[in-house]
Amino acid sequence: MNMSRTRERLVVIGGDAAGMSAASQARRLKGPDELEIVAFERGHFTSYSACGIPYWVGGDVTDRDQLIARTPREHRARDIDLRLRTEVTELDLDGQRVRARDVGSGEESWTSYDKLVIATGARPIRPDMPGADAAGVHGVQTLDDGQALLDTLEGTRGRRAVVVGAGYIGVEMAEALIKRGYEVTVVNRGSEPMSTLDPDMGRLVHEAMEGLGITMVNDAEVTKILTGDDGAVRAVVTQDREFPADVVVLGIGVSPGTTLAKAAGLPLGPHGGLLTDRSMRVRGHEDIWAGGDCVEVLDLVSGQERHIPLGTHANKHGQVIGTNVGGGYATFPGVVGTAVSKVCDLEIARTGLREKDAHRVGLRFESVTIESTSRAGYYPNASPMTVKMLAEHRTGRLLGVQIVGREGAGKRVDIAAVALTAGMTAEQMTTLDLGYAPPFSPVWDPVLVAARKAAAKVRGSSL
Repeated sequence: MNMSRTRERLVVIGGDAAGMSAASQARRLKGPDELEIVAFERGHFTSYSACGIPYWVGGDVTDRDQLIARTPREHRARDIDLRLRTEVTELDLDGQRVRARDVGSGEESWTSYDKLVIATGARPIRPDMPGADAAGVHGVQTLDDGQALLDTLEGTRGRRAVVVGAGYIGVEMAEALIKRGYEVTVVNRGSEPMSTLDPDMGRLVHEAMEGLGITMVNDAEVTKILTGDDGAVRAVVTQDREFPADVVVLGIGVSPGTTLAKAAGLPLGPHGGLLTDRSMRVRGHEDIWAGGDCVEVLDLVSGQERHIPLGTHANKHGQVIGTNVGGGYATFPGVVGTAVSKVCDLEIARTGLREKDAHRVGLRFESVTIESTSRAGYYPNASPMTVKMLAEHRTGRLLGVQIVGREGAGKRVDIAAVALTAGMTAEQMTTLDLGYAPPFSPVWDPVLVAARKAAAKVRGSSL
């Protein structure tokens, strides 16, 4: 009997976190005699940390390969037919097959599937303006993108960089470019950097960036990118100013990579990401799963779908998908929107809803902000920390927490993330039995100080 005719075939589109986690987990549960796995990746790399790219560009990570968790050779050694530099260009859902094109030769072919995993990631948003595709203008989403940026940095003679956008990638890339000796300007359309924070907390990030030598330009919209006679970038233009640039990095966010899915008629959410059920199966399609940056996920706090492109989610999606494809059962319940970053030694963290998020979904809330320290005030190297907390009016249910501070500040957001997931109130949080010793925390941890103040405000507003 021909084994290839009796075993199922799993096709995976995308070779990074979600796709290869799904393939690897499915392989753990089903051997090659039961399940053939074919994975397509249009780039040169697999299973890498895109979140580490700014630290590679900045020199904190010295070798690109340090960002790769599992190489193509390692995947192939586990009987996964991994095809690099091969881009899937079409989905034929009725025929259960995909069309793929070899990036080098242009040759195309069809591959049939019994089960399909879509893990096409996200794409850097490129503004629709003159010069956006000029030489020297870079998005940073993949290792190939990072290598292209490094090639530009090493090849250009000028030392002026403009970063467009001040989200996580924009802020992290600004710091990386400063470390490489560039004069850096960040042009941001918002009132403060880090729009994932409320503006009052973003102001603290603004001050830290300027302290690092970064020029912050807020409330500015880029209208075009000027190029020289050689076609390379030479300046970024806003409504009323022009900023000379030898390299431009786009940090204005990403959009779900769902061009294929949309063309095939698969269901997309309000943010353009694929919609799945709790098993990560694409809604309405029994044999198709999707995960990673191309999907929308349930926000457990607001109850609405959101697009949150993070590697932590992508790896969990892959594990869930691989388990289900392999004959097991697993679900992904949703997220609370936790993220952490840094600018030099300033740590920035958030989870749950911002004020505008709560307003948008019709929640009434109380907001408090407290100042505290990372350690007992008398212990050496205690550093300041600002914690902002939102709690629902009357009920006191925790809605969100933002933290900005020095060493020891960022990971404290995990306390709030657990409390949000558990549906705790600010009052309930005040009794949490957290670890204490002077080198690690004041007697009242800063998050609990904020919870006490929020609980008191909720009680007062309910009188």
